[in-house]
Formats: sequence, structure tokens, C-alpha cells
Amino acid sequence: MSTGRPVLAGVLFGVGAAGFLDETVFHQLLHWHHFYDRSTPDAGLVSDGLLHAGSWICTVAGLFLYADLRRRGLRRTRPLWAGTLLGFGAFQVYDGLVQHKLLDLHQIRYGVELLPYDAAWLAVGTAAIVAGLLLLRPGRARTST
Repeated sequence: MSTGRPVLAGVLFGVGAAGFLDETVFHQLLHWHHFYDRSTPDAGLVSDGLLHAGSWICTVAGLFLYADLRRRGLRRTRPLWAGTLLGFGAFQVYDGLVQHKLLDLHQIRYGVELLPYDAAWLAVGTAAIVAGLLLLRPGRARTST
């Protein structure tokens, strides 16, 4: 069996999990920013709701793909975890580079020196991508549960 479907299920789940954690922790609990900070607070809340909905759509889609793989007896945990790390990391890096810097939709936090926050944000995302790629590397035959 190809690793494509388990990786896709993982990527969707990873993107959804990263979006959920970002929106819940940084938007709701810490109040550091909204998804779109270049308008009114009400617009920021609506943008957060759209991000939250999108992240849950990705999460549910990934879980449905995984459930289908399990139902067919094709569950492969290594590519699933690889995809989850890749999706999580891709969300982080995309958010940090494109949304924070290129499009200037929002920053991680306001009123502070951004470099340490940006570096940490991108380091976490990059580490997740590297870990996901390492899990995808072909190696010795392994059994998966």
C-alpha cells in the first residue's frame, strides 16, 4: 500500500491540530492576536471563528480518512505520524512567514520584541517538518500497529 493516504490523513489532522492550538491558546486564552488584526475587534473575532471552523474541518477530514484506513485494515501509524508532524509544521511555518510577515495579517504578539517569538514559532514548525520527513525516510522493514 502506498503511504499517500495515511500521510494525507496525518497532514490534515496536523494542520487542524495546529490551527486549533493556535486559535485556542494565542487568540482566546492569551488574547495575543486575532487571525486578522487590521480591522475592528469584531472583525478579528469573526476571523478567529473562520480559522477555528477551518481547523476543525481539516481535523475531521483527517480523522475520517484515518477511520476509512482502519476500516479497510490499512492503518499505518508511521506515515500517519509523519503526515501529522508535516501538517503541524507546515501550518506553523506558513503562519509565521506568510501570515505574520508577508501579508502582515497579525503578529504573534504586540508590544514586545518580535524576534524571539518569531524564531521560536518558526523553530517549532521547522522541527516538526524535519521530524515528519525523517519518519517518511525508507528504512528497515518495520511492523506497525
